[in-house]
Amino acid sequence: MTRPSLALFAIGLIVVMGSVGCKKSTSPSTLKPTALAVALVESSGGKQIGATGAVLSQPIVVQANDEQGNAVPGALVELSGPAGVSFDPSAGLTDSSGQFTTNVALGGMAGRYQITATTLTKTQTKVELKLEEIALGYQAQVGHQLDEKYCVRCHDPESTPERVSNYDNLETKPHAFTDGNTLNQMTDADLTAIIGHGGPALNKSALMPPYGYTLNKTDMQALIAYIRLVSDPLYQGSGMVYVQK
Repeated sequence: MTRPSLALFAIGLIVVMGSVGCKKSTSPSTLKPTALAVALVESSGGKQIGATGAVLSQPIVVQANDEQGNAVPGALVELSGPAGVSFDPSAGLTDSSGQFTTNVALGGMAGRYQITATTLTKTQTKVELKLEEIALGYQAQVGHQLDEKYCVRCHDPESTPERVSNYDNLETKPHAFTDGNTLNQMTDADLTAIIGHGGPALNKSALMPPYGYTLNKTDMQALIAYIRLVSDPLYQGSGMVYVQK
């Protein structure tokens, strides 16, 4: 998962949403496609992290393709999502490179938002592409900030213009916070122990330092809330509530 940019998140609430929500701008009825595609693929913009109600830092870019996988200019693409999500624009024709670009504002509830892009084939069959975005509530936003300050340099192997990763210099590679296959197996108490007392608290690598004198209990809970929300696959801990409308 590409580390995206920076929705009230209670650890017991994740929203998995898939129905049509709020749209804005261009009406599909006013657009006439000049070509038809058979597939939609994501070019960029999926799996971003943002605050509730905020516009994602990167637009969603979807490409329409034909049977041979070639880009199709002039195909009509429509975007939909859960209530509270808005798109600018919500529909449009693919450009000369076969791509459609839209800016997305997340809803006011924390959780995972499923965005759907659709187009029609020559037989008027609907083709869909599902994308997922994550909205952080206040607690998880605090956790995200703590991750950026203390954790990401070792837990993310990718360097950025603002930060050089230390991942490759470590003999024992830390797990990314998105590594749900590993971190989902750990309880909140386990994560609290390893954050507060370092790797040896759970017989893990001593390269994981203790942060018990740096982070207080509230900080650790916020960091764990963030880890649970960005988990891939989705964390399904005790008390987690799934809402789908």
